[in-house]
Amino acid sequence: MIGPPKDSCIGTYISDDPVTRWPDPPSPDKPISPYNGVSMNSQALRHLFEQVRKKRLSPDDAVERLRHLPFEDLGFAKLDHHRALRQGMPEVIFAQGKTPRQVADIFTRLAAHGGNVLATRATEEHYAAVAAALPRAEYRPLPRAIVLKRDRQQHGKGVIVVVSAGTSDIPVAEEAVVTAELMGNNVQHIYDVGVAGIHRLLAHRGALAKARVIVVCAGMEGALPSVVGGLVGVPVIAVPTSVGYGAAFEGLAALLGMMNSCASNVSVVNIDNGFGAGYVASLINRRC
Repeated sequence: MIGPPKDSCIGTYISDDPVTRWPDPPSPDKPISPYNGVSMNSQALRHLFEQVRKKRLSPDDAVERLRHLPFEDLGFAKLDHHRALRQGMPEVIFAQGKTPRQVADIFTRLAAHGGNVLATRATEEHYAAVAAALPRAEYRPLPRAIVLKRDRQQHGKGVIVVVSAGTSDIPVAEEAVVTAELMGNNVQHIYDVGVAGIHRLLAHRGALAKARVIVVCAGMEGALPSVVGGLVGVPVIAVPTSVGYGAAFEGLAALLGMMNSCASNVSVVNIDNGFGAGYVASLINRRC
């Protein structure tokens, strides 16, 4: 069996791809996974319901297709396959603290359900375990991210601009970039434009003015988000980084400075949380 009948699948499939091919017929030892080769989103659900309405699919078969909602239990992790339907992005793996085998198992199960997959705070050991099962996965060393990108549709309505104060802040900024890109956004980055040389930032006022949402990553005293916020009329998501000398307290000084910003369009995420900034920026870019 190369693939399911066209009238019975709830999405597209690729027969020769081990990641996205439709599974073999179900058996007691190998139950069918209802989402192999498909992405569980609102369009796929509508198609599934339409097949039931036209009597091309029985209600029992439809229930079988949906049996992993809301999660799949792997014993050490419960995978939220419903998240893409609720939030527009599949569950993201936080690899830090997990073994390479655990990350690989989670990554491959998420990949089997279609769409893009992202693991953050990943090491090369994590990636080696994932790549052994999914050769198409890529490792981005700067943001320490494992990426499997298959859905290249643009979901954002405008441009997300990611700014770093210094070169040392780039790894955090790149985590925001890879997150926003994987969520279907047009992303531009502007790096090393901190307040110690403010003319470097002002040289990019045109790009800042065209952005729908801006992410600003800064360590030290964390002043840059306030400056950017004063130049634009869009949301600015400030990311304090752990870059700095002793009194920076590993990002605490930047965090407190950003939380006390006098620029009213500045909001703040946690220290070094480029992922959180990129995620929130993507949600804003989809709706505004």
